[in-house]
Amino acid sequence: MNLTAEIQKLQNYLRIKDHKTVVYGCEKLINKFPNNPLLFNLLALALHGNGNYLMAIDRFKRALDLDPKFLPAKNNLANSYKAIWNFQKAEFFYKSVLESKPDYIQALFNYANLKTLIFDYSSAINLYEKALKISENDPRILFGLANAYHAIGKTRETKEIIENLLLKNPKNSSAHKLLSSIVDYSENNENLDQMKNLILEKDLSKSQIVDLSFALGKAYEDMKQYENSFLYLQKANKLKKKDNKYNIKDDEIFFESIKKTFENFNFNEEKKIFDKKIPIFICGMPRSGTTLVEQIIASHNEVFGAGELVYLQSVIKKNLIFEKKLSEEKLNNELSNQANFLNKEYFEMINFHNFKENYFTDKAPPNFRWLGIIKIFFPNSKIIYCKRNAKDNCLSIYKNFFLSEDMKYAFDQTDIANYYNLHLDLMNYWKHKVGDFIYEVEYEKLVSNKEEEIKKLIKFCDLKWDPICLNHHKSKKTPIKTVSISQARKPIYKSSVNSNSNYENYLSEMFNLL
Repeated sequence: MNLTAEIQKLQNYLRIKDHKTVVYGCEKLINKFPNNPLLFNLLALALHGNGNYLMAIDRFKRALDLDPKFLPAKNNLANSYKAIWNFQKAEFFYKSVLESKPDYIQALFNYANLKTLIFDYSSAINLYEKALKISENDPRILFGLANAYHAIGKTRETKEIIENLLLKNPKNSSAHKLLSSIVDYSENNENLDQMKNLILEKDLSKSQIVDLSFALGKAYEDMKQYENSFLYLQKANKLKKKDNKYNIKDDEIFFESIKKTFENFNFNEEKKIFDKKIPIFICGMPRSGTTLVEQIIASHNEVFGAGELVYLQSVIKKNLIFEKKLSEEKLNNELSNQANFLNKEYFEMINFHNFKENYFTDKAPPNFRWLGIIKIFFPNSKIIYCKRNAKDNCLSIYKNFFLSEDMKYAFDQTDIANYYNLHLDLMNYWKHKVGDFIYEVEYEKLVSNKEEEIKKLIKFCDLKWDPICLNHHKSKKTPIKTVSISQARKPIYKSSVNSNSNYENYLSEMFNLL
């Protein structure tokens, strides 16, 4: 047997993401060659690709036991730790790789990506720039750097990098999509013809067509050509819908399991042990104003803006979810334990952000699902629920591209409307159960009566008044990584209120269900 040839075959399968074949092939070869670190590394990469991160970590460690100087396995091990939000260990192994080989470009790139996850953009930019000194035209690194500048509001630097990327590769659809979020096409549409011509080319991948369609939808909306805007948005969403297997029934069952679990629950049974730092959980439907509210609160000099985090969800899924339902048994086990492991595990992740402020924001819209859990295990926290006109909210979801696994409903009119209604039903349930614990912000009131609503918001958080909160857009304290980035960098404006009227003729399928 030619082992090198067999490994090459499996690497080819890995490139096309046929992880099952790679796992089977590696395990078969490992039986014959149990001391080959390359095989364990390849097996672990396939396991990682399937989302089996803990098994991948075990196999990467096995590769390193066989060859402690095997840097690719060490870099990959860091990636798997990053995937399970163990940032301390991920950082340890990235640093270990770079101590051995400071010009290891993949580790520099991956470590920079880790830094963006925790909003440490100065470190991320430094790492991207180091990587560019080694490979100055690498489009992945340039795009990462552009996104880092975009997150901290450096629009000129972002635009320069994106335009440079498009000069080298006019078919870079991700660059077009990012540029479209910066450009106001009612004032400057020089990029529009380029995208219109490109999307007609026959050799584009599905993901390229999706990127360009969302970008063109935004461009035509800027120019108030709503029919053209809708046609491109429809094209993008239909392609994305084909890619996922979302079924609203799964969420209906899950939401019912939440309500059933807390049906007869005594909410006075709060945990007595918890971290002294005070989380401000900002939740609601995506595109309901959560990013705006976070920017307002995080501009306060006593608040750290941690951004859109998945830490709470990660801890809850690990400890309280069983067979895709909230487990009453697991919840009761956590309650009977004197310690507060949910709080402890959450803060192990949040403390990696290394901030001094006593208050911090956690802006994860889907956290509206966990309000009862937050009430019990984070009793000193604040919950802010953002609500917006249903049609405007659902339109805004339909117009934007989301990567989150929690948002597979976002690419179909009926799915969006049904999920919105599910969310509303659950929020009414929480208001009945723990209403005093929830502060509701109505987007329309916030933008029409800015000063009064912001002062009430800051008071709810038990913070002293800070005038900078009225001019959140001037603060660069909190980077933004969500699709709301361009809007949240502007002063509060009212133009998006009742924007659904522009699409009334095209989105009746969605609007009639709300």
